Amino acid sequence: MITKTEREKIIALIQREVVPAIGCTEPIAVALCVAKATELLGQRPQRIQALLSANILKNAMGVGIPGTGMIGLPIAIALGALIGKSEYELEVLKDCTPADVEEGKKIIAANAICIGLKENIQEKLYIEIHCEANGERSTAIISGGHTNFVYLSNSQSVILDKGISKDEECAEDDIHLTFHKVYEFATTAPIDEIRFILKSRDLNMNAAEQSFRGNYGHELGKILCQSKTKEELLGTNTFSRILSYTSAACDARMAGAMIPVMSNSGSGNQGITATLPVVIYAQDNHKSEEELIRALTLSHLTVVYIKQNLGRLSALCGCVVASTGSSCGITYLMGGCYEQITFAVKNMIGNITGMICDGAKPSCALKVTSGTSTALLSAILAIEHQCVTSVEGIVDDDVDKSIWNLTQIGKEAMNETDKLVLNIMTHKKCCH
Repeated sequence: MITKTEREKIIALIQREVVPAIGCTEPIAVALCVAKATELLGQRPQRIQALLSANILKNAMGVGIPGTGMIGLPIAIALGALIGKSEYELEVLKDCTPADVEEGKKIIAANAICIGLKENIQEKLYIEIHCEANGERSTAIISGGHTNFVYLSNSQSVILDKGISKDEECAEDDIHLTFHKVYEFATTAPIDEIRFILKSRDLNMNAAEQSFRGNYGHELGKILCQSKTKEELLGTNTFSRILSYTSAACDARMAGAMIPVMSNSGSGNQGITATLPVVIYAQDNHKSEEELIRALTLSHLTVVYIKQNLGRLSALCGCVVASTGSSCGITYLMGGCYEQITFAVKNMIGNITGMICDGAKPSCALKVTSGTSTALLSAILAIEHQCVTSVEGIVDDDVDKSIWNLTQIGKEAMNETDKLVLNIMTHKKCCH
């Protein structure tokens, strides 16, 4: 039985991890760090140096920056210095105008920005920014979480020095989750205490609907909604609507649309994938608001739980984790009991574990759609009391052990994969 204190801690955890974001969170976190360093400097920087972990670099190379029509870190860094406000956190660039973009291009052209790899660090989410102007210098470091500042200084003093942290989600006051505790909380918490999760529906549905009206990325969402070939193969049904809405929101986000989405554990794509399949299924099947709230809470909290063990950035594509959450939410809406929801988790782990993350980019919409379609397949099997068993692959009888196996593969076994992916990405001819 979850105590009131535990319930309050879980609510606080969700509210910290499920937050609005504009743009891909890695380059936006870099812009946030630049904004903070600029504020500490007290003037416009003449030189900006960014030292980044490999995973930050990988996730920032090929993604659109909101409001700019441009790709990659240089414009994000320039705008962080020009107009970024650190109090906006992951919406740090929301005040950007076309004039600001033109000014940012001048900073890039002046070779005022230097971007490099931070050597000899273990933390996969690490951003170190140094700003200089007129003999003054400032430094800001984010580590462990996209908004988690661990060091701040200027020429006058050291303002903050927490030491280089591991993932901020491992804070001492966080509750220790199990999958049963996730399920119990989602299905029993007083409904008014978790109603705030509907904000994820509102933001992410809006992002999808705006995407349908534009031309973003590979336009997968629009194609899955409108094309004649799609109609011949998939028809118009809940399955095709789930795929189109989820991929459409991702299309817009990866292309750099100035549209906020509700993120999960530092990723907008994870927030989209944990939300929209559940919302569309609930709409099409006329589920009550309470059922939707509980399903969304189950989906989002499942993602948070898995990411606590996996870490914010890894070689494992985040859609594997997020679509596992949405599969749980959909299974719940189908009338599934706790056992059937654990079946959905095992089916997901037995299927798409190992999908690599090769950076944030427009084609993430394809991966999100693959994860989402697998989520639906896993839920269908689970409702029929079918699941991958413990004699098959990495799945264990115990659902928490199965999740641990998944996270160990993503966190430990795929480290060499991560290095090779980055090496491939940084040595392609198009990168020079």
